[in-house]
Amino acid sequence: MNSIREKYKKEVVPQMKKEFNLSNDLEVPRIKKVVVNVGVGKFLKDSNQIEDIAKSISTITGQKPLSTKSKKSIAGFKIREGLEVGMKVTLRGERMWNFVEKLVQAALPRVKDFHGLKDSAVDASGNLNIGIKEHLIFPEILPEEVKNIFSLEVTIVTDAHDRAKGLTLFKLLGFPMEVK
Repeated sequence: MNSIREKYKKEVVPQMKKEFNLSNDLEVPRIKKVVVNVGVGKFLKDSNQIEDIAKSISTITGQKPLSTKSKKSIAGFKIREGLEVGMKVTLRGERMWNFVEKLVQAALPRVKDFHGLKDSAVDASGNLNIGIKEHLIFPEILPEEVKNIFSLEVTIVTDAHDRAKGLTLFKLLGFPMEVK
């Protein structure tokens, strides 16, 4: 099976050059980075659960997560300024391509009642945003060892600069887009 990176170089670049009338390979949009984001707001009081989430994220991505802190206090959510409310991992290079391949070929097909990603998941800048309800869809996570199921958000950032190019890029790369 070809990797997504090879598919990009051999199939996607020539096809997008032809479709969008681009003269240079460097004009073809490409994936710049992948950001995996988790909110830990409901687990604030239990540091053991936060450590489990951090371990799961690093298992999924192959990189240690960075804690994100709240910028301001919100009394309604019982959040103070500077409190750790999330974790994120930014993937680039080889880890990015490995994660994208794992997401497309292993994780998304394991989602229950999955009919494809909606076209509206691609924003006006050509970036793809995916919300994942259960982290158990990733093959590295063993359900028997999981104490808490958490959701995460995956943002795939491109340099497409418009929605049409971004959507075409993701379809050509093999992302399972919803059929209308």
